[in-house]
Amino acid sequence: MLRLLGWLFGFGLFIGLIGLVVAGVYLNNVSADLPDYTVLKDYQPPVTTRVHAADGSLIAEYARERRLFQPVETIPPIVIQAFISAEDKNFYTHGGIAFDGVVRALRDNILARASGDDAIQGGGSTITQQVAKNFLLSSEQTWDRKIKEALLSFRIEETFSKDKILELYLNEIFLGLNSYGVAAAALNYFDKALYELSTSEAAYLAALPKGPNNYHPFRRPKQAIERRNWVLDRMAENGYITTEQAEQAKKDSLNVV
Repeated sequence: MLRLLGWLFGFGLFIGLIGLVVAGVYLNNVSADLPDYTVLKDYQPPVTTRVHAADGSLIAEYARERRLFQPVETIPPIVIQAFISAEDKNFYTHGGIAFDGVVRALRDNILARASGDDAIQGGGSTITQQVAKNFLLSSEQTWDRKIKEALLSFRIEETFSKDKILELYLNEIFLGLNSYGVAAAALNYFDKALYELSTSEAAYLAALPKGPNNYHPFRRPKQAIERRNWVLDRMAENGYITTEQAEQAKKDSLNVV
């Protein structure tokens, strides 16, 4: 009996070592094909050209993607807090990957496979992973792309500060209505500068990254308000606002112009 157990242990150890070697070779091959993440240091997004009259009034705007670059230090805390609450509550403490999100994504994928769905299930992506995908990778749902996204996330975290990563994310994210970045979205949706946004308005913008068309203010106002209110609850849960402030903000209409 002891001999059998020893043989089984040795065989299991051998299989484990083979698995580690295969995984190492795979990761080495994937790493060799990673895009150059250092280009993010020189990020210069295409911005909207705005033409003003002599009195300062806006005459026209020209842009393929409507975007106004906003340095992270000028983005109001309430906007940052709304997006972190909605997208990545542990942003300031993780190293690029949220392992609870990974476990949740693995569970969803296993359940999907069991039901016959071979498509990769979403979920679990941190803000850093979204930066890696949006700037350096495609949106194809493959395992190779997900592994590259994870490896790039670790390297981005090692190279850039959290504030820089957040600045890249908040200026690049698509928020619907041809709005790229939070500054353009504030103008498009509310005709306001970022510093003028109310808590409920910041929460609505933070509700949009998962799918702007799903929370369109005119075509799907009910879903838009529900998602905004979910963000407000997360902000209260994370201690950025009080429960009373969240409940008060939920009373606001969308106010989209």
